[in-house]
Amino acid sequence: MRRLLLVAATAITAATAGTALSQDAKMSFFVTSVGSGKGADLGGLKGADAHCASLAEAAGVTGKTWHAYLSTSDTDARDRIGKGPWVNAKGVKIADDVASLHSDANGITKQTALNEKGEVVNGRGDTPNRHDMLTGSKPDGTKIADQTCGDWTMSGAEGGAMMGHHDRTGLDDSTAAKSWNSSHASRGGCSQEALKGTGGDGLFYCFATD
Repeated sequence: MRRLLLVAATAITAATAGTALSQDAKMSFFVTSVGSGKGADLGGLKGADAHCASLAEAAGVTGKTWHAYLSTSDTDARDRIGKGPWVNAKGVKIADDVASLHSDANGITKQTALNEKGEVVNGRGDTPNRHDMLTGSKPDGTKIADQTCGDWTMSGAEGGAMMGHHDRTGLDDSTAAKSWNSSHASRGGCSQEALKGTGGDGLFYCFATD
């Protein structure tokens, strides 16, 4: 009898683990749990994409192509992320497609813009505040001139980066303060210290393109 119970318990555990793994494998959107550690110097788009892939794989999600939601002087973030739909690590839908992602219909909030581990990322009111997401983009997901920290290769006192608020919260109730992808530029340059100074940590969004 004990043997039968043990076998049954093992089967249930395996089934539960399989379900969890299946749910995690659906993840196609997340906020990076950590940045490059060098402010807005991400090693360009190639380095940022590799960072997304590395974090996803470490979280157990493999077989996907990941791109960072970042614009550069010759690239629009909206054109880098595939067609959708996208869901977070808990299986919650963020948006059906590029158009809905860049509309008021998107599902990005502090509770849904989770990191690759399925954890809530600190926002305004938390210590430390980490709600500034690097994007270099306008609200429609197109590039914004001279606000990409040298196309994500700068980490000093020069330059600046446009950032959005993953928690949709800022200093006031303005549209910019509530924008997930185009809230304000960094102040004091592109260094880690400059990004932290306005409530950031060099984090950014990652999307699966397939």
